[in-house]
Amino acid sequence: HVQLAESGGGSVQAGGSLRLSCAVSKNTFDSYHVGWFRQAPGKKREGVSIISSYDGSTYYADSVKGRFTIARDIPRNMLYLQMNSLKSEDTGVYFCAAAMSRTLERMATMADNEGYWGPGTHVTVSS
Repeated sequence: HVQLAESGGGSVQAGGSLRLSCAVSKNTFDSYHVGWFRQAPGKKREGVSIISSYDGSTYYADSVKGRFTIARDIPRNMLYLQMNSLKSEDTGVYFCAAAMSRTLERMATMADNEGYWGPGTHVTVSS
């Protein structure tokens, strides 16, 4: 059973940075792609960044490319999302998720009832 727990959310001004962390249950990285999703108020949840279980390759949503960086620490069972140059449209609840998926792009669009999800952490970016 996969368990995920996010931390590191908070409030920041536009242009600032935050680093999110996700504690991942042991051996999850061996079998599951793991990544970050977010849900803005009144909007559908979207995939932000995912890292592959196969080879560590990464996926980024176009809206965050060049600003966000995903990383994992396999021995510590931790997943991170470094968020720089934050914008007000980055505001939302950020979720850590794990899934087995044919491609990272497919995982980025997975439904709420697919995979495993953490409870989420709030990020507020004020302009």
